[in-house]
Amino acid sequence: MSQPNVTPVSPVPARTKMNTKTVVSLAMLTGIAYVVMLVSKLMPGVMFLDFDFKDVVICIGGFTFGPLAAALISTAVALIEMVTISHTGLWGFLMNVLATCAFCCTASVVYQKLHTKKGAVIGLFGGIAALVVIMLLWNWLITPIYMGLPRADVVAMLPTLFLPFNLAKGGMNMAATLLLYKPVVTALRKSGLVPPSAQTQEETAKKWNAGFLLFSLFLLATFVVMALVLAGVI
Repeated sequence: MSQPNVTPVSPVPARTKMNTKTVVSLAMLTGIAYVVMLVSKLMPGVMFLDFDFKDVVICIGGFTFGPLAAALISTAVALIEMVTISHTGLWGFLMNVLATCAFCCTASVVYQKLHTKKGAVIGLFGGIAALVVIMLLWNWLITPIYMGLPRADVVAMLPTLFLPFNLAKGGMNMAATLLLYKPVVTALRKSGLVPPSAQTQEETAKKWNAGFLLFSLFLLATFVVMALVLAGVI
């Protein structure tokens, strides 16, 4: 007796399911980064420059999903900011994306290659260096155009304003990323939005110990004080 021809139903590939979870995670991180950006506006700024902690969220996304994810979140948040609350238009959007990508993508590339505590620290220091150098260059190029300032005045502000501002901003974001990365990623893994790590809990605990926590807190305190001095608060 012949068997009827039945076409088997193929299961949904695990990769498609994982990609969907990744999209959900990136969308969630984009929303959180936007809210953090709004809250950051409450902090005292330095002249027309605002300290912004959204880079912490974007760096966590980059560490978890790679530098391309950091670039996508950076662009999405900057675009939403431009059409909602920003008054600097396309120039502000461009500077926003450049600053965030310089810091977050640089850090994510290094961490992707050296996936350790040391790699995270090296990557974030590299992100600060990239942020400072790139924003010195682009403020020299662009600020006279969209702020309507003489280029000579902008050149005079490079070492006295833009350099210490971006150093303090990058330092605060570095310290906050080191403090928050582990608990945030752990929560994402428990929710199933991030695949489980190949490392054991014991190995992870050794990497993120009390000494590392104190180091991160010291960095955060140092750069927060620096930011307050620049803002004229203390």
